[in-house]
Amino acid sequence: MKQALFIAGPTASGKSAFALKVASELNGVIINADSMQVYRDLSILTACPTEAEQASAPHRLYGFLDGAEACSAAVWAALAMQEIEKAWQVGQLPILVGGTGLYFKVLTDGIAKVPDIPDNVRTQVRKECEEVGSETLHRELTRIDPMLARRLAPGDSQRISRAIEVFRATSVPLSEWQKNTTPGPMQSADQAGLVEKCVLVPERAELYRRCDQRFDSMIETGALDEVRALLTRKLSPDLPVMRALGVPSLARFIRNEVPLAEAQEDAKMQTRRFAKRQLTWFRNQFSHWEVANAQYMESVFDKLVAKIIKN
Repeated sequence: MKQALFIAGPTASGKSAFALKVASELNGVIINADSMQVYRDLSILTACPTEAEQASAPHRLYGFLDGAEACSAAVWAALAMQEIEKAWQVGQLPILVGGTGLYFKVLTDGIAKVPDIPDNVRTQVRKECEEVGSETLHRELTRIDPMLARRLAPGDSQRISRAIEVFRATSVPLSEWQKNTTPGPMQSADQAGLVEKCVLVPERAELYRRCDQRFDSMIETGALDEVRALLTRKLSPDLPVMRALGVPSLARFIRNEVPLAEAQEDAKMQTRRFAKRQLTWFRNQFSHWEVANAQYMESVFDKLVAKIIKN
């Protein structure tokens, strides 16, 4: 039977360790579903699985893209589906793991066919967002696309900018484009109940502690060197890799604009805020998923394994 397992959760929630445990129990292939872990430039700063972890189970779609490229959700979904099919062909369980909720939704629910946005429009909107703040753009979005504005927090700069870009380039609200969505490549399997879904939701205080602890470890193991190497390439600041958690903060230190301690604290703060937004998103969007926190992780693991084996 063609089954699959989705494991989502905020950054530092323990997804990789959980996936490895399932993979070893059920002959699984771990497939990346994180929009930053696709880049080879930042394996430390994006907390990609270590070489030892990747040697203990098959891993796919980690570090396969250069930072000069951008990876859309649609592109990722097509690549992920290829890896899922390969796993099924050899009798392995595809385990999709990551913190990018949109990736999971595109895989099952599909994505709207929005036209490509001209670079000049995207650059202008991102510049405005940096200069006036996402709250100001959110007020503009409320005027042009009130339906979408109600769904987005004023601090969600990435999605707000995207919505503004689409309207300026097409004169059609993004919410209208989203009404014409093509089915996702795994929709039929999901509807048939062949996809088990689990979201890891640690207690917030514990999650924040993990975020801080992990960032300190990243600094100790070479994150600064990664950012230095990235900056020497003089890539466009609009590229996703240049906006990865920690990159803007550490770049300020490398440019001698702030002390290292200040850069670290800023990066930690940004990471905690991002984790909070992820928690909110998963609770709202994935309320029907199996939920696991640290206290009940073992029981959820046993339950998922038993359901997959039963099928």
